Amino acid sequence: MEPADSVKKHAFGARDLVVVVAMNILWGLNLIVVKISVDAISPLTAAFLRQAIVLLVCASALRIVPGKMRALTALGLLSGGAFYIATNLSLSVANNVGALAIAGQLGVPFSLLLTIIVFRERIHAPRITGIALSLAGVVILVFDPAATGEGLGLALTALASFIWAICSVIQRLLIGVRVLTIYAWIGLWGTAILGLTAWWREPAAMAALPVLPLHTLALVAFSAIGSTVLGQGAMSWLLQRHSVGVVTPLTLAAPVISVFTASWYFNTPVTAIMLVGGAMAMLGVAIVTVRTAQAASK
Repeated sequence: MEPADSVKKHAFGARDLVVVVAMNILWGLNLIVVKISVDAISPLTAAFLRQAIVLLVCASALRIVPGKMRALTALGLLSGGAFYIATNLSLSVANNVGALAIAGQLGVPFSLLLTIIVFRERIHAPRITGIALSLAGVVILVFDPAATGEGLGLALTALASFIWAICSVIQRLLIGVRVLTIYAWIGLWGTAILGLTAWWREPAAMAALPVLPLHTLALVAFSAIGSTVLGQGAMSWLLQRHSVGVVTPLTLAAPVISVFTASWYFNTPVTAIMLVGGAMAMLGVAIVTVRTAQAASK
């Protein structure tokens, strides 16, 4: 969803800053909200409901895009279905949400590695160092006593990050397609896949959806509308006004918000090992993100 080179750039002003802050808060709080909704409903049913809301919000933008339907279908199956299955299952088996927030940053180096494989992009020492740092930072979490028993959750988060990376490669084939149209297809395929999967694995939870408490529905709506539609919409708006090199590094505050908010809300410790591993992972992600954005801006 990178803007065309011909898009006119603007000075970075107060309105842009407000959008950046709001976007990071929406994305940073989303992991905590999803964890609460997963525990209140069930992982697959919560994912189905989220995608159904996304489809409802974006349905008016659903249309056939000539030459892009294979990519839109693949993105819908992976981003709308497989990604949320892995993400919500990881949150359902984990207690330390902060550790998952750090592991979720693997999507950035995974995406770069796939770009190298698929598009034959050449990288140099800084981004290689960034990949190594981010991977090492997540590996360190395995040795954190506070993350004992989180191995399955971390593995599922790593899988979700890999799926996200594949989706980021697919999205490069969809430049020029409206964001709402992309998410309408993601919502459509996600609703279909997750609906069938949830009816198979969680029939009681699916049957209980009509009597779902309003506050629980509001949590899922926050993820669907706040994180997905508004968060991604904000990112798209910023990229239409500023270069990739300016915008992309500004998203790095979201996982930091996730880690410390999760620690406060769920009363889980932020240990020295988590801080070291998180700092290494975030430094690696920052290096990869900034260097990739600089390369894209040239």
